[in-house]
Amino acid sequence: MSEAINHDRLFKQLISTFFVEFIELFFPQVMTYLDTKSVTLLDKEIFTDLTEGDRHESDLIAQVKWKGENSFFLVHIEAQSSSDNKFNRRMFVYFSRLYEKYALRVYPIVIFSYDSPLKEAINQHQVNFPDFKVLEFNYRTVQLNRLNWRDYLNQVNPVASALMSKMKIELKDRPKVKAECLRLLATLKLNPAKTKLVSGFIDTYLKLNQTETILFKQEVSKFSTSEKESVMQITTSWMLEGIEIRVNKEKELIIRLIKRKFGEISSELEAQIRAINIDDVETLMESLFDFNKVDDLTNWLHSHQ
Repeated sequence: MSEAINHDRLFKQLISTFFVEFIELFFPQVMTYLDTKSVTLLDKEIFTDLTEGDRHESDLIAQVKWKGENSFFLVHIEAQSSSDNKFNRRMFVYFSRLYEKYALRVYPIVIFSYDSPLKEAINQHQVNFPDFKVLEFNYRTVQLNRLNWRDYLNQVNPVASALMSKMKIELKDRPKVKAECLRLLATLKLNPAKTKLVSGFIDTYLKLNQTETILFKQEVSKFSTSEKESVMQITTSWMLEGIEIRVNKEKELIIRLIKRKFGEISSELEAQIRAINIDDVETLMESLFDFNKVDDLTNWLHSHQ
């Protein structure tokens, strides 16, 4: 897994928030027998590979009712961010242990989110002998790098808005895809928390360079006035959040420098440093060189309240 991006967490958060929308987008046939008001997300399961000693956490397990019945089945969804030639066997192990524990039918799904390879992922595990087949276990797959983002442009679905950012995209289309992801998101009118979740997902997987950002703004300028305003509101929130993260890091750096210079300081003084205005952070950073004792810092903070 990439140290910079926790792929499993991002996908689990997206699908757990929009579970029904995910099923509706990729497996509409399941909607004919799934009671959408009965979804219960179960606690994570820990699977131990006894042969290799590895421990794996399930990504998402939902217990749902059969429509019109008082009985249940499970939907097990795994997000796989890297290619693994043993993964199909692992999926069968997950299935068998869930089936054993809950005694319910299990609908297994895998989202393959890696960029390569592009070849079609395996979707079954078999155990065969020359004279007969012992086992054929199948699971559903969503292989994002084989899906064309254009096919999802008109899907009024937050999962489509998010996952287009991980589909098959030519390099030259990256700015356009990001603009279209956000245009779709803007039309959904989600609450602020859900909008932030989807927009953050998009921005994580479609980080644009300076040239691409210019092209992105050109694409947004073609939208209707209301769509343009909504998209710019989302991108402005990214910018403000980025500034806040940078400023908080600078404040933490200031605290470390002060402790290196004067030793430990009180928690009250640390709280005052973290509370200073954005405009004062750079000024305080420069003033540190002039401080000879902690009282100088205290006086500076009082004068900038």
